[in-house]
Amino acid sequence: MITPDIEVLDNPIASFTDALLDAAADGGHVALTGGSTPKQAYERAATQPEAFAGAHIWFGDERCVPPDDERSNFGMARRALLDPVAAAGIALGSCHRMKGELGPDAGAEDYAGELAATDAGPGGPEFALILLGIGPDAHVASMFPGQRSLGERSRLVVGVPEAGHEPYVPRISFTFPALSLARRVLLMATGASKAEAIGKAFGAGARPRPELPASMLVEHVRSLTVLLDRDAAAAL
Repeated sequence: MITPDIEVLDNPIASFTDALLDAAADGGHVALTGGSTPKQAYERAATQPEAFAGAHIWFGDERCVPPDDERSNFGMARRALLDPVAAAGIALGSCHRMKGELGPDAGAEDYAGELAATDAGPGGPEFALILLGIGPDAHVASMFPGQRSLGERSRLVVGVPEAGHEPYVPRISFTFPALSLARRVLLMATGASKAEAIGKAFGAGARPRPELPASMLVEHVRSLTVLLDRDAAAAL
C-alpha cells in the first residue's frame, strides 16, 4: 500500500496542466478524465499544442452516448484539447476513444482489444500518466461505491450497466488493474462539494473501503498525487 502525495495549492489546475504537458511532451501514453475542472486544464494545455506531437491519448472512462453528445467525455476533450491541437497542425501518436455508442459491454470489450493491440503487448501500455477526478460520492473513473467493478482484478476495462451518479447512463470504465499500469496517477479535486469525499478517502484514519472507491487507489496504483484547492482540502 502506498502513501498518497497530497498537495493543497492555490491553483491545482495549473499543476494538473503541467503534468499533462510533461507526459505528453515525452511521447507517453496518457489517459484523460472527464469533468468540468479537467476541462479547464485541457483548455490551458491546448495553448501549447506542440507538446502533444507524438503523444498517445486514452480515456479512463466514458458515458455510453455518441461522441457528439454533450455528456461524452471524449466529446469534451475533443472540443477543449484535441481539436485545437489538430488545428495547429500537430499530429498525435494515436488517440483511442471509448466507443460509448456500442453500449457498456461491447464498448468495454472493444477498448480492451485496443489496449491489447499496443506495441507494449497484451498487458496494455505503460501509462506515463492517468488523470482522475473524484465524485462527491468518492467514485473514480466510473467505478462507483459498492459496485462489482471495484472487485475486478483481471480485466482492464469493464462495462458499467448502471451509473451510481448522474448522468445516469451506462458507462465504460478502467478498473484498478488498468490504473496499476500507470507510472503516475494524478487526481484533482476543487471546491467545497468535494471536501467530504476527499476527507473520508484520504484524511486521518482513512482506509481502503468499497464504499469510498477513491480510498482504494492506495492499494492498487504505483504512485498517487492528489491535487486540491483549499476548499476541497477543508475536511482533511
